[in-house]
Amino acid sequence: MENTVIRNVRVFIASPFFSEEQVDRVQRLEQSLMRNPYVSEIFSARFHQFEHLEFGSKEWRRKVFRNDLRHLRRSDVVVGIRDYEGKYVDSGTAFEIGYANAMQKPILLINEKNSVMNLMMADSLHAYFTKVEELATYDFHRMPKAPYEGPVI
Repeated sequence: MENTVIRNVRVFIASPFFSEEQVDRVQRLEQSLMRNPYVSEIFSARFHQFEHLEFGSKEWRRKVFRNDLRHLRRSDVVVGIRDYEGKYVDSGTAFEIGYANAMQKPILLINEKNSVMNLMMADSLHAYFTKVEELATYDFHRMPKAPYEGPVI
């Protein structure tokens, strides 16, 4: 019998996508997750912005917020990209990671910029990575832990 891999993990990507650098990073993550044999579904908010609605309108805000939370709730795992704009981590990403932690979902975090982590983010993680490409081969069924071991603020 051929050794088959079960693809059934739903991944929610928590990441900013406001600059070319951020879009490049999230695109590389999306591609890595699509290559992972365990991942069946990926939710990346950048594809769900309800372009038919006026950006920033009450209806647009309500739809984007509800859609993101619905996909976050139904995900099996959250993969976040820790990315700084100036000296602050993206507040939307931080919110999604906190929400996932409150729902006791495993959080995998990628920090390609190698900056010092906030204690609350560092200690909420299931696994820590320094390159998005590492997610192409991560075993989402066994979910091995890889804690963040660096300094915190």
